[in-house]
Amino acid sequence: MDFLLQTLAQYGIAFVFAMVLIEQLGAPIPAFPVLMLGGTLAARGELALAPLFAAAMAATLIADNLWYWAGERLGRRVLRLMCTVSLTPDSCVRQTESIFLRFGPASLMVAKFVPGFASVSTALSGALHIRRATFVLFDAIGSALWIGLGLALGWLFASAIEDALATLSELGRWGLALLLAAVLAFVASKWWQRRQFQRQLASERISVETLAAHMDSGEPAVLLDVRVPGSLPHGRIPGALQMQGKNLPGELDALARDTLLVVYCACPNEVSAVQVAQRLQRQGFTRVLPLRGGVDAWLAAGRPLATT
Repeated sequence: MDFLLQTLAQYGIAFVFAMVLIEQLGAPIPAFPVLMLGGTLAARGELALAPLFAAAMAATLIADNLWYWAGERLGRRVLRLMCTVSLTPDSCVRQTESIFLRFGPASLMVAKFVPGFASVSTALSGALHIRRATFVLFDAIGSALWIGLGLALGWLFASAIEDALATLSELGRWGLALLLAAVLAFVASKWWQRRQFQRQLASERISVETLAAHMDSGEPAVLLDVRVPGSLPHGRIPGALQMQGKNLPGELDALARDTLLVVYCACPNEVSAVQVAQRLQRQGFTRVLPLRGGVDAWLAAGRPLATT
């Protein structure tokens, strides 16, 4: 533990830069406690506060601009990539989009304080083609607030953190083992949360081809668009009902419970569609299927969207 603390004191700025960068790129690493530790070392006079802040800001802006660039180039497909490299469940995509469309780029100022919002909002900014200057401005403000709070807490509670570190140091190898166990427990909890979420998503889907065949043959099917109003791509599958926030359309109340309901969204793994489908099943509907690939798959198949 003493060696670890000496290493942190010697290479603290580089360590903080690396941890913040890796976390902001999507890895399940708790960088905020590292910022607090950096603030504590600064209070002890072992590290300079300004370079720590600058290093963390540089790491954050590099990662966020990479996600912005990916969103700008790949559009909504980047959200699937993010959900592939991250252990955080992607159920936050629709929620993030709802917040972003409601408050705009200004929401980036608090994004890093909301679990699951920061990483998605940066890529979404690029996908929605928010002006880069606007993105950088609000993202920099939000990053400064997040980093500043972490360093400030470490500085203000330096004595308490020092006592905790001293206790770990007295434990020697056991102290280091406890620290590593805490980190592993954090990652394991994220993995388990992700695993449980993937189990929730394991449900039957309907393909675009099968849905189109139903519609072309005149077989009755009710479509439900669960995307946030105003989200991309604009327009709905012809005849689809629009979900308003968390409220289901009133037209569903008059339907027979064996009506074929097809739920679609534009989020990774059809997350929102699966969750709404399960909600409908709990209400007694027996034939509810998420659309595989969502609205993007519908467009890729050459099918039109209605704009009214």
